[in-house]
Amino acid sequence: MKKHYETAVIGGGIIGCAISYELAKTQKNVVLFEDGAIGRKTTSAAAGMLGAHAECENRDAFFDFAMYSQRLYEAAGRELEEACGIDIRRHNGGMLKLAYTEEDIIRLRKMDDLPSVTWLSAEEALEKEPYASKDILGASFIKDDVHVEPYYVCKAYAKGARRYGADIYEHTHVTAVKRVNGAFCITTSGGDVYADQVAVASGVWSGRFFSQLGLGQPFFPVKGECLSVWNDHIPLTKTLYHGQSYVVPRKSGRLVIGATMKQGDWSDTPDIGGIEAVISKAKTMLPAIEHMKIDRFWAGLRPGTRDGKPFIGRHPEDSGIIFAAGHFRNGILLAPATAEMVRDMILGKQVKHEWEEAFRIDRKEAVHI
Repeated sequence: MKKHYETAVIGGGIIGCAISYELAKTQKNVVLFEDGAIGRKTTSAAAGMLGAHAECENRDAFFDFAMYSQRLYEAAGRELEEACGIDIRRHNGGMLKLAYTEEDIIRLRKMDDLPSVTWLSAEEALEKEPYASKDILGASFIKDDVHVEPYYVCKAYAKGARRYGADIYEHTHVTAVKRVNGAFCITTSGGDVYADQVAVASGVWSGRFFSQLGLGQPFFPVKGECLSVWNDHIPLTKTLYHGQSYVVPRKSGRLVIGATMKQGDWSDTPDIGGIEAVISKAKTMLPAIEHMKIDRFWAGLRPGTRDGKPFIGRHPEDSGIIFAAGHFRNGILLAPATAEMVRDMILGKQVKHEWEEAFRIDRKEAVHI
């Protein structure tokens, strides 16, 4: 292990790997530390929806950022496959946001003016997806809310970062970060390493670095339980979405179904009640799911914040530390834009002011210093 790097990245999920990739492409001397295996925690638990419209209904800087990141994925997928030979398994069917009540219709139709959104009557929606619930009153069809397979995206970013010269250390636990003689000393289970700048991208586990570096604790876990089933006979091509639940078709023939929202639960093991709730909700969207065979089930810990937005920005008292964490349900969607934003901060480039303000570390809506 080398002793000094220009940038150290803490966290080997999709955010940390994307940051490392973007920095390594600029010839920055980068090291990434992951205390487990790359992409095997929250990233691999995610369904992979690039649901800018599904998750971000307010027309604010967050929505703008999400839409930008969604657009980046098309080029990023091609670039990563060319650089690494890994297909991120983008599925282009789009999404149906289902309406069961008049209140659902009113909320969904607020998106009618967006170019990628089309309102469908119940008959039109069922023409697109005949096996969806007959109880729907209509649906918003969002052609740009496609999905990818998160583990493969993360794996591609990591492989690409290595190809451009980054060092990646798995199963290496970072215990402390502190200032020493103008640099940062990163204490790891493999020894001390020094870096000029540090990017913390450890998801919900980033909170301990906030605390170490004099900030309040802004994160809490939101456990999500999911399962997958084998779909041998239903030609589902679009994601079905209602509330915060979804049925996502994979190229493999499986359907991914999720997810619960259990705030404050640090357990990464699903329980019977959670899986029952997920299945029950899925049957209201796709009744035929009742007859499908279960493939597997799992849980992941989303990094929640008080205002539901990530922290992407510099430590308010030490510009050498950048945080990129707290992406909640949107880490997969926001990875490309987050990586670009962190890269530009580290390189001293201009960052869009609205995004800088929306995600700053010391915003009063999210954290007390």
